[in-house]
Amino acid sequence: MAKYQPPYTITTSILDSIANISELLGRYSAGQYSSSTPHLRRGNRIRTIQASLAIEHNTLSVEQVTAILEGKRVLGQPKEVLEVQNAFAAYDLLSDLDPGNVDDLLQVHAILMKGLTSQFGSWRESGVGIYRDEQLIHMPPPASQVARLMSDLLAWVSDTDVHPLIASCIFHYEFEFIHPFTDGNGRMGRFWQTLMLSKWREPMAYLPVETIIRDQQDAYYQALRESDNASDSTPFIAFVLKAIEQALNEALESELKHPSDQVDSQVSDQVKSLLKLFRADPSKPLRVADMMQKLALKHRPTFRKNYLKPALDQSLITMTNPDSPNSPRQSYLISTQGLSLARK
Repeated sequence: MAKYQPPYTITTSILDSIANISELLGRYSAGQYSSSTPHLRRGNRIRTIQASLAIEHNTLSVEQVTAILEGKRVLGQPKEVLEVQNAFAAYDLLSDLDPGNVDDLLQVHAILMKGLTSQFGSWRESGVGIYRDEQLIHMPPPASQVARLMSDLLAWVSDTDVHPLIASCIFHYEFEFIHPFTDGNGRMGRFWQTLMLSKWREPMAYLPVETIIRDQQDAYYQALRESDNASDSTPFIAFVLKAIEQALNEALESELKHPSDQVDSQVSDQVKSLLKLFRADPSKPLRVADMMQKLALKHRPTFRKNYLKPALDQSLITMTNPDSPNSPRQSYLISTQGLSLARK
């Protein structure tokens, strides 16, 4: 039996977007931009969740979503508050999920939709129609076909050698076409595309592409309709890649306006003193013994806890030999962002 192959065409526009995204992502990662600190990763995650839920008509603001994350009470519909709480719980699992695993997908749906629908974590059991302004715009496959179609699609995800940017868009479209759940299909499709992209490049886990889709909802749904009419995901691929490209451009523009101000307040005085050791010769790697001597420190565990580990966690310094973190020959280099802070 032939393996499932979703229909799509790689156009010149799509290839241009792939090239642009790769270049922008290289700059984004090399510069240790907005996803580099826990504080800023959380901010981007909040924006992602707020925008994805806003597409589904959740009215809570970024400020309210932030307050919910901090455990504060907010004025809002209990259903909307629960949607936010569920979404945070699901996104917390992102790094542990397998994009091709059906059990993982059902688990995430159960977390996202618990308390919001009676059929959470299971395929729909009846036919559904997708309406816009009382007009039927899409009739998904019958419920009896959902399990087989999703099994085929996830097997394709596991085996495909298509570029991850394209493959994630194809999955997103095919998932929405199948519409496997009674509710929550939109947020699940966007979540799973983020998961696939994060396995390709870690910073993609924190890039708030959903904010672009929210601001271009009509174009988002139009791309879905065009792909339905063509029986081919090409229009949808082109749209989502442009959204990713725009999200990266906005992230880089934001960093250019505030290059290191956002993370400066998150850096301890100990880490700042460590970074200043690299100012004289930023290209010269330093070993632990060198740094401790320059800082007049003698207790290695204290140095590692208060200086070295925080600097590594915030990507302000990097290992010269990351594959062997405990190597006796290990040395450290300062990153672009670390140097920017060191020169302040």
